[in-house]
Amino acid sequence: MLLNCNSCQKKFVVPDGAITKSGRLVQCGSCGNKWTQYPEKDISIKERLDNKSETKITKARSKKNLYSPEYLKKKYGLDVGVNKNYKVNKTLNVKKKKTNFGFYSYIIILFVFLAALFGILSLTEEMIIFKYPATEIYINYFYEVINIIKFSLAEFIN
Repeated sequence: MLLNCNSCQKKFVVPDGAITKSGRLVQCGSCGNKWTQYPEKDISIKERLDNKSETKITKARSKKNLYSPEYLKKKYGLDVGVNKNYKVNKTLNVKKKKTNFGFYSYIIILFVFLAALFGILSLTEEMIIFKYPATEIYINYFYEVINIIKFSLAEFIN
């Protein structure tokens, strides 16, 4: 038996014995529409195909907006508060421009962070040494390493 969905016109093949004389509740696998299907009169398959070939109806399928208030009301019984300025968004396939945060951006942020860290350390160096005298050796060693790196880069560039 061939079933046609009333909503989206999709066709389904169902075994003949699946639908009894009292009818059966069926659901479209495509759009989810539910209806009670009763068995058709006993017409041969050949006659059905002949009738369909004579009465071809071409319907233009329209895309349904699954979030429109009308569809939600019909399908799920939801009453969504509708604004008077409600407009259907027809630009569903608009791609948003994606901005990448690349490798060089991370390098620049790393250098800015390190420069800020060195600046804070040089500003608070005397307070840190005054409060924690044992850190004087480590801070002096840190500045020596920074000077060595600075001279090495200067020689590499020249």
